[in-house]
Amino acid sequence: MLNAVVLEGRHVRLEPLTEAHLDGLCAIGFEPSLWAMMPVRVTTREEMAAYIEAAQGPAQLAFAVIHKASGRVAGCTRYMNYEPAHKRVEIGSTWYGLEFQRTAVNTECKYLLFGYGFEVLGMNRVELKTDLRNERSQKAMLRVGAKQEGTLRRHMVVPGHVRDTVYFSVIAEEWGEVKARLEMLLFDGNIPGG
Repeated sequence: MLNAVVLEGRHVRLEPLTEAHLDGLCAIGFEPSLWAMMPVRVTTREEMAAYIEAAQGPAQLAFAVIHKASGRVAGCTRYMNYEPAHKRVEIGSTWYGLEFQRTAVNTECKYLLFGYGFEVLGMNRVELKTDLRNERSQKAMLRVGAKQEGTLRRHMVVPGHVRDTVYFSVIAEEWGEVKARLEMLLFDGNIPGG
């Protein structure tokens, strides 16, 4: 089981996701493009409340992403598929409101989550996955230093089609290099808001 924790950087604070974040998520989360390639669709306040409730569980730890400069909820991300016996965890179910995309938000979230995963939880592997059609997400995963591993064809049934899923990972031996890359992106001003 993953214990609740708050992770904080210069740009974002990751807080355990609760019902208290419902209004903030509703304010940014009903744009259809946010859900177009996700396994779920959220279009109403009731669906967002159900999304928050479904994010609670022993093998996952969901976070509300708080944009520190504005104090607003910027989106969600989570640890999921936590396998302590195998020392692996997945970062997934990540989405951000449109105004927070292509800023330092995602880069710092990944920096905090990878760091906690490797340096505190002692993981051997942190994995990510995305829909094969989601080229933007694939580029973001490569940009933060994850390695593409392959594609699981016809991996899951999602609203509207059968999804092929592309897997990415960072392993413990790569974390030092990935960490330096993320710090360069965040602290050398190489991204908007960085």
